[in-house]
Amino acid sequence: MLQLSVLREQTDLVVAGLNKRNYKNAAQEVAAVLDLDQRRRQVQSEHDELQARSNSISKEIGILMKNGEREKAESYKTQTTELKQQAKTLAEQLTTLEEELQAALYKLPNIPHESVPQGRSAEDNEVVLQHGEIPTLHAGALPHWELIQKYDIIDFDLGNKITGAGFPVYKKQGARLQRALINFFLDEALKAGYVEVQPPILVNEASGYGTGQLPDKDGQMYHATEDNYYLIPTAEVPITNLYRDEIVPVEKLPIKNAGHTPCFRREAGSWGADVRGLNRLHQFDKVEIVQVTLPEKSYETLEEMSSYIQGLLQKLELPYRVLRLCGGDMGFTSALTYDMEVYSTAQGRWLEVSSCSNFETYQANRLKLRYKNESGKTQLLHTLNGSALALPRIVAAILENNQTPEGINMPKVLHPYLGFEKIS
Repeated sequence: MLQLSVLREQTDLVVAGLNKRNYKNAAQEVAAVLDLDQRRRQVQSEHDELQARSNSISKEIGILMKNGEREKAESYKTQTTELKQQAKTLAEQLTTLEEELQAALYKLPNIPHESVPQGRSAEDNEVVLQHGEIPTLHAGALPHWELIQKYDIIDFDLGNKITGAGFPVYKKQGARLQRALINFFLDEALKAGYVEVQPPILVNEASGYGTGQLPDKDGQMYHATEDNYYLIPTAEVPITNLYRDEIVPVEKLPIKNAGHTPCFRREAGSWGADVRGLNRLHQFDKVEIVQVTLPEKSYETLEEMSSYIQGLLQKLELPYRVLRLCGGDMGFTSALTYDMEVYSTAQGRWLEVSSCSNFETYQANRLKLRYKNESGKTQLLHTLNGSALALPRIVAAILENNQTPEGINMPKVLHPYLGFEKIS
């Protein structure tokens, strides 16, 4: 959530940032928020003034009663009753205005970092680097949705019977590959200094608002309405919310957490090759890395996290590229996002497998996640997260890029985790 002080003091910068995102009616929306803020502050001032007058008169009543001036004291009591009623009315107005202001602030996305390129869609994203050679496959090479049927390692029909489309059943060597990747990613995170956590996969409404999934992605999340809990779209939500309403001692920074969870997203479901097989699912596994750090160190941290994720892809021997997302393709809460894409040779296209983002103070402001600077003043921290990594498209690329007529070779780094070197 954007800070009101920034909206007031850097209005033009905020509007320019929203325009970079192609946010509709940016100037009008910001003006409406500032108008609500001005009305709220005016009502607050009037309320405080009434309270002060009432308190002052109450003290006078005590003195008058002590001096025996009962008639004058009773007159003052009438005044305080009227003042309290006026203050109550203003307090109700203030509550309404605060709720309206909060709702309006929730609708504004984060402001892009100055390095974010202009653009409206994925076609305008900037390629930062590309690594690895794209393999040449043998004649008759298959896309992964045919390979999983050939080797009977993932079953979409069974998942559809049990639940519905987008909920595959992993079995045999497919299940072992899933487990191997999860353990490999977690072990690598521990080596890099991350602390492993295993959070709940259901979160309350406050957690959804804390990291910005609500209200922005309300319709894309599975909602258990009886208890008003949400199935998580990513481990970012519960892990970052571990620090909601916290003042973190500076000596404990940076906070580095990693966690594996299943993830649930309702938005999957369009037709075509882009969503076939493992390309887009309603449920999938992911290892997430999250950092909380000082503002002056967050962009250095973002580069460090990007390099770490690239290191995982290199160890898996997958060709990949890094994109800096343009304003029109960025997530709602992000100030700067790098996407990592692996090349799927059988499909002949790039598949996104990770997003690594700096949210600056946007989440921390919602979470009230703070620290005290050298002068003792409370300041907001910066939060970052990255997929390290999401499994479905990693599995798709491993299967497609490593297929041979005799079977599918597994990356060497996974051999100790798998107990086999080839799917056949």
